[in-house]
Amino acid sequence: MAPDLPLGAPTRDPDLLMDGLCDALLTAKSREEMRSLLLDLCTPAEIHTMAERWHVARLLDETDLPYREIHDRTGVSTTTIVRVGRFLRQEPNQGYRRALDRLRATNAF
Repeated sequence: MAPDLPLGAPTRDPDLLMDGLCDALLTAKSREEMRSLLLDLCTPAEIHTMAERWHVARLLDETDLPYREIHDRTGVSTTTIVRVGRFLRQEPNQGYRRALDRLRATNAF
């Protein structure tokens, strides 16, 4: 864990940059606030890419559709689908898994 950066201090440290981004994202208290923040932070293409990855994670978790079928139905590249599948099932971060489980527990699906 990187030390906190003094307010307004420039940095190139990727850990400090990530921590600052995470802190900013955690300030959103509603879907509308998060949408506004993402629209300010990201290009439309970046938002679309993240939304596609999340959609693929849900499809992989909730259906038995093969990767090729997901590609055919969504237009998402098979490379992206494989990557999402790997992060969903194998990588140690477990960010997709945690979010899917929490949304399911709150009946947000």
